Amino acid sequence: MNKLKYFVEWHVFGVCSAIGERMGIATSVIRRYFIYLSFITIGSPVVIYLISAFWMNIKRYLFSEKRNPVKY
Repeated sequence: MNKLKYFVEWHVFGVCSAIGERMGIATSVIRRYFIYLSFITIGSPVVIYLISAFWMNIKRYLFSEKRNPVKY
């Protein structure tokens, strides 16, 4: 069950998990406040979440060594 939880947290964007690890806060607390803010502000945190997920994927791509398989 923990392997499934880890896979879902990191491969389904993982924004809340990354923020929780950097700030030292439990991921469940961050998710809960994200849900509360989404209801209060009529979904604007969803846009911020998607932008953060996009940025994390771009950053992962830029810093990976596998992006250029042909070395000259």
